[in-house]
Amino acid sequence: MDTSNLHTVPEVFLAAFKTYRDRPAFTCLGQTLTYGDIDQYSAQFASYLQHHTSLKPGDRVAVQLANILQYPVALYGILRAGMTLVNTNPLYTEREVEHQLNDSGAKALVVMANVASTAAAVIRNTSVEQVIVTEAADLHGFPKRPIINFVAKHIKKMVPPFSFPNQVSFRKALSLGAVVAPTDMMAKPEDVAVLQYTGGTTGVAKGAMLTHHNLVSNMKQMDDRLGERVQPGQEVFIAPLPLYHIYAFTLHCMMMTSTGNHSILIPNPRDLDSLVAAIKPYQLTGFVGLNTLFNGLCHHEGFRNLDFSKLKTTASGGMALTTDVGNLWEKTTGCVAAEGYGMTETSPVISTSPADDIRAGTVGMPVKDTEVKVVDEEGNALPNGEPGELLVRGPQVMKGYWQRPEATAEVLSEDGWLNTGDMAVIDDDGYIKIVDRKKDMIIVSGFNVYPNEIEDEVCKHPGVLEAAAIGVEDAKTGEAVKLFVVKSDAALTREDVVAFCRKQMTAYKIPRQIEFREELPKSNVGKILRRELKAEEEAKAGSKAA
Repeated sequence: MDTSNLHTVPEVFLAAFKTYRDRPAFTCLGQTLTYGDIDQYSAQFASYLQHHTSLKPGDRVAVQLANILQYPVALYGILRAGMTLVNTNPLYTEREVEHQLNDSGAKALVVMANVASTAAAVIRNTSVEQVIVTEAADLHGFPKRPIINFVAKHIKKMVPPFSFPNQVSFRKALSLGAVVAPTDMMAKPEDVAVLQYTGGTTGVAKGAMLTHHNLVSNMKQMDDRLGERVQPGQEVFIAPLPLYHIYAFTLHCMMMTSTGNHSILIPNPRDLDSLVAAIKPYQLTGFVGLNTLFNGLCHHEGFRNLDFSKLKTTASGGMALTTDVGNLWEKTTGCVAAEGYGMTETSPVISTSPADDIRAGTVGMPVKDTEVKVVDEEGNALPNGEPGELLVRGPQVMKGYWQRPEATAEVLSEDGWLNTGDMAVIDDDGYIKIVDRKKDMIIVSGFNVYPNEIEDEVCKHPGVLEAAAIGVEDAKTGEAVKLFVVKSDAALTREDVVAFCRKQMTAYKIPRQIEFREELPKSNVGKILRRELKAEEEAKAGSKAA
């Protein structure tokens, strides 16, 4: 399918529906929907929004779903109706849900029944007028649908009680929308398609305004970089990363759709047994994940026994891919994992490695039509090989933060350069190495120490399963490195770790404190949360001072 003349998200998926009508599009929990099925259901959902609610084009609709079949149906239906998607994490707390619904001004919410009680507790404090509730198997056929939904609700007790003032079931919405065909609203490229909220690691979460132009541009950039690794209608990609995160969204709901390919949706990637069972019937050709998931899978016997003969693409993002996990993945699957780099604010891909030149330890080269540079504290451009803050400019860079002009001005210059907040080095070949997050950098006696480097080296020790490094206050050096370790060998001691570090790194980088833990705090996609570890240490320091 030629995408060169397509400039908005609806143009992309409507063309795909027509071109690949009988091809499998998405599979979840054993049920597959073709592109024709997605076309039909999304049209019904769009018609429901247009004719059975008070919503108008441009209104925001929040979607709080895991990776289930209803997600692409709702997404495409919302955009067909001319409305704006607000991706919402199903694991949000009441406070987080209330903030995002109010900040976005969402007038409707599509929510999974098993997490609906959280939104129900705060819905009266928001601008939401209509709630559409769905159960996991609502798009499955009979008898699987009632069986799966009954087991989830009554046997596994996964659906706490809830009630909304104005709610309708997802299946009822589709039924109502089947009566009249929707009016497919053709957006303008500069219109906002998605409000994608940042993680809120500092301050309040902000909505990045991603336009149709941003998303379609990044889709084309990804397709250009992947090249012959993605053949129309021939690929099977596993989707363990949540579609409400912008990387999985752009990959599976944009690029994979535009090429008529098949995505296997994984509702709960932490359940490795279920993940492996979902993969087993297919000869996967692509896998997109992150370090902790790769690590877990490579230690899972069922995964190691899968057929990887067709696997040709593995992409790693979200956090640094440690050397040992990268090597283990290649040994297990026969496929080299290529790191990529991106941000919510860039739709998200900034750089990836060319298929024929994957360089370990880098996040590849900028994708097509993307400029990057590294600057010092005063904003002066630095030569290749010197670390500084990475800036990026390209068609995938957001329009700005929703209703936050001051926050937008802090990171986005008038001439289009976005401050990433990441410390990086660019080599003479244009490959980028992310040294670390600017705010995570540890300064020991005036020397910059990057947690990624510490973690990468420590994880090479055979007795270490996972590690996280943070900076803690130190009377002598200002800051010192504290390391949190999850053992793979119960006999591992602090002395073992320190001795290993002394062989691998200079003195000021060696952890002064080491704490062993059964597990490390992680986000819902498995990214290690240094900020939680840092908050714990700050709380301890505060209580001692008091």
